[in-house]
Amino acid sequence: MKLLKLSLRTRIFISMILLVLGASILIFGVTVYQYKEEAENYHKERLERKQEAIRENINFVLASTTYLVNTENIAPILREQNKIYEMARIHEMQIYIYDLEGNLLIKSDESFFRDTTDAKINEQVLQKLDSSSKKHYLQKTEVNGQKYQSSYTYITDEKFKPLAILYLPYLQDDSLLNRDLNNFLMKMAEVYLFMLFLAIILSFFLSKYITKSLKIISEKINQTRLDKRNQKIELTNATEEIYALVSAYNSMIDELEESAVQLATGEREQAWREMAKQVAHEIKNPLTPMRLSVQSFQRNFDKEDPEIQQKVDEYSDTLINQIDTMSSIASAFSNFAKMPAQQSEMLNVPKIVKLALDIFNEKYLEFKCDKEEILAKFDRTQMIRVITNLVKNAIQALQDTEDPHVLVLVEEEEDCVCVSISDNGSGISEENKDKVFEPKFTTKSSGMGLGLAMVKNIVETYNGSISFVSKQNKGTIFNVRFPK
Repeated sequence: MKLLKLSLRTRIFISMILLVLGASILIFGVTVYQYKEEAENYHKERLERKQEAIRENINFVLASTTYLVNTENIAPILREQNKIYEMARIHEMQIYIYDLEGNLLIKSDESFFRDTTDAKINEQVLQKLDSSSKKHYLQKTEVNGQKYQSSYTYITDEKFKPLAILYLPYLQDDSLLNRDLNNFLMKMAEVYLFMLFLAIILSFFLSKYITKSLKIISEKINQTRLDKRNQKIELTNATEEIYALVSAYNSMIDELEESAVQLATGEREQAWREMAKQVAHEIKNPLTPMRLSVQSFQRNFDKEDPEIQQKVDEYSDTLINQIDTMSSIASAFSNFAKMPAQQSEMLNVPKIVKLALDIFNEKYLEFKCDKEEILAKFDRTQMIRVITNLVKNAIQALQDTEDPHVLVLVEEEEDCVCVSISDNGSGISEENKDKVFEPKFTTKSSGMGLGLAMVKNIVETYNGSISFVSKQNKGTIFNVRFPK
């Protein structure tokens, strides 16, 4: 499974190396096997040649003897003038002659003392020799780690009648062939080590060349975004398959741009519809009590009433409160709709955060920062707006908490600044966590649910991020990170 997770370039590199190693091992194995087969055939053919030569010598001796040629006279005939010893010396082999029942008649290395070794042929050997169509049997044995090939064949008279059995033990000496094989394998190993070194270099550059186009395509695909214009891929000297992939990607980019335009248009229209509905709904709320107040005043207006001035003041206060409510609604929607201006300036973040906290009078509000100065580029007004909204939400979540506490912590990380606002309030339920940053979403009885949406909009405009961790009835931590 781990192999499947490797990059295509690594897999091509490993595959080519394994191919060379596999071919080398296979050739080594075939070479050793072929040498052994040739050695076996060489010894077999050599034994057969010696057997035929010895048989011809024996037939010549039998043809020129004055003895009656039969099984009983085989031994005297071959002892005459030491013929059997002469043949053994010439052919450099031991020669054994047995009668047809497998009893030893004569052998070339006889001593003064009678030797009982190989005095009789095994019964199974006699059966196999008799059943052989060529009247010839080759037996392979191994004694003390040495390999022997033993040849059994019949000695016949002029009429091809079997007279005796010729047995030739042959020691299979492979020392010369093994030495040649070892020398050959050493030279082959040197060649293949050199080839493996070349294969590693070739595999590295070849895999890099093959995957170069794919890497470019992969990078372009990773950079593809729906909210911006994407560049098409232009490649030269690529394969037909890569060209087909590039063509498909470029076609997809064209279709994606068309879809993005249509989607953006639809989203803008939908956003305006939703915004119009929300504005209309929020404005209707204060308009209703204003209308009722005016109608009531019209019906009950009396110049002679001694309390008329007090009633006018109450009526005016009601209208002013409702007008203020409408004004705050208009400001909230205006702030949400307006993108924050990119007026970046070098700010001391702990100082600006403390400045934003000065408007709050809650004693349980705590600020912490290990450093007096942490510099980052941000807009002063927008940073204050972010901190104010998050702290206000934290305070509102503590309404039913016995021992309320809000901690604002500023920390410096490697490439960014982190501002975290934590509280021990009611927390956020699991079903609401995905809706926290959505416009119009709120769990409070008042408000329009635009605060966190606006905060997220500001933070992301400055290439930052906002996240939170919350447990119901335990508290919530909001983390804002933005680059230095």
